[in-house]
Amino acid sequence: MSFFISDAAAQAAPAASQPGIEGLLFPLAILVFFYFLFIRPQAKRSKEQKAMLKALAKGAEVVTSGGILGKVAEVDDNFVKLEINENLFIRVQRHAIANMMPKGTYKAVNKKSNSNLSSKSKSKS
Repeated sequence: MSFFISDAAAQAAPAASQPGIEGLLFPLAILVFFYFLFIRPQAKRSKEQKAMLKALAKGAEVVTSGGILGKVAEVDDNFVKLEINENLFIRVQRHAIANMMPKGTYKAVNKKSNSNLSSKSKSKS
């Protein structure tokens, strides 16, 4: 039988040692790394978003997830009515609000866009 199988391969393998805590350190380190890299920051952002939506009130200046800047005119449980220009309103879902802007942003942007529109209409005349 030694003709087909070498004597070294036919010998019994030594008993495998049991992996102790050293064998678990690397997988645990990976789990801790992913927790601090992905899970914890996402949970923190989610908590901040919920607090911002809860603090939403009439007169706040916001930007939607679609990039629309507006001033809050009405707040409902599910929807928010935004004024995006003088006497021009839209309704968006409350969860579509991405950020709150500093006071005065809406007024400054509207003033700037209105002055651009009036200068363009004067130049065409």
